[in-house]
Amino acid sequence: MSDTASVSLALREKAERRRSRLLTLPAVLVITIFGILPLLVIVAFSFMSPGAYGGVEPPFTLEAYVSFLFSRDIFDDTLTFTPDYVLIYLRSLTFALGTTFVCLLLGFPTAYFMVTRPVESRKWWLLLVTIPFWSNLLIRTYAIMFIIRDEGLINNTLIGMGLINQPIVMLYTNFSIVLGLFYSFLPFMVLPLYSSLEKLDFRLVEAGYDLYATRSRVLWRIIVPMAKPGIVAGCLLVFIPTIGAYVTPLILGGGTHLMVGDLIAQQFGSSRNWPLGAAQAIILMAGVLVALFFYVRTTSEAKLHG
Repeated sequence: MSDTASVSLALREKAERRRSRLLTLPAVLVITIFGILPLLVIVAFSFMSPGAYGGVEPPFTLEAYVSFLFSRDIFDDTLTFTPDYVLIYLRSLTFALGTTFVCLLLGFPTAYFMVTRPVESRKWWLLLVTIPFWSNLLIRTYAIMFIIRDEGLINNTLIGMGLINQPIVMLYTNFSIVLGLFYSFLPFMVLPLYSSLEKLDFRLVEAGYDLYATRSRVLWRIIVPMAKPGIVAGCLLVFIPTIGAYVTPLILGGGTHLMVGDLIAQQFGSSRNWPLGAAQAIILMAGVLVALFFYVRTTSEAKLHG
């Protein structure tokens, strides 16, 4: 009787595993077709030679990756180090880190304010946060441009109030790019933070105050550790798309403050150097993956030693 029961249990487990595989098959197909295969195509393009009018052609070569760091002399074929692309990557990294920091700095108190409102009113605050998603990113970017340009709302208001005599130059600067990125990606920071803080047991906060802890001590010892999953998720959701942003730097930067997204688009567009554009995209993705790997490894080790 026990052997029969064991066989029956094994058959049920086998059927359950088969059912689980069938349920995950659509997701695997979507990831393979729309994620892995295009990535493999880009990797293959990065090792090929540029076509005369765009596209790629044989032979396979490392020239695209060499061109990322070096320029080749047309007469004696010598290589000279050129940091232009590296500087653009560093600029993109700086903008992405700055945008992430500003979003966290303003998004955290925003999310905390939302979760401390009455339950019936929180949905309205969530609605206000998500309203920018109702319009296209391009439209929102142009709206910012009309606000901060020399004849825009801010400068006209300040001049009308007599606070300034000449317009403050804000458009086509680093400030305008960070402002546009901040406005575009702030909801990606607020929503994960709200999700984490909503689960916070505020009895712990009250207990901290009962034990004569200061507000800053309660914040750093109770609230921030409890909200850490939301902080990490929000930072990743802001940093990763920001470092490869295209529309915002192009419009608000005026094409004079290139970021990685604009650089890659140029290679596939006017420059017609698809292998170099593919190589730049692979380098960007590899850099982000390496940073995420070290972050996850550091976090895991901290948990083990903690």
